[in-house]
Amino acid sequence: MAIIITDECINCDACISECPNNAIYEPDQEWSYSDETALSGTVALPNGGEVDADAENDPISDEFYFIVPDKCTECKGFHDEPQCASVCPVDCCVPDEDHVESEEELLAKKAWLHAE
Repeated sequence: MAIIITDECINCDACISECPNNAIYEPDQEWSYSDETALSGTVALPNGGEVDADAENDPISDEFYFIVPDKCTECKGFHDEPQCASVCPVDCCVPDEDHVESEEELLAKKAWLHAE
């Protein structure tokens, strides 16, 4: 499952540089699938939809840091544990019950994001 940042976030910035998929953004920041990934142009999403990877999307939160679920792989294929959670001083990076995925699905998402 993806990781979510709760509203207990103190906006300390510790998690951003730890994410290998560039799935974490500052409050009120637009995001795109192509940010620091191999994606560009129109791409098929792992769930079957299509999206313009270069399009800017509305921020998920305007109050605290947020994680884009479609870009979060829980660091599978990179690290043994989610790096955002391991560096968070207030333990606000927690599993997102609304985005449950198997390890196989997370590894497939990693391959999709990085053209492996």
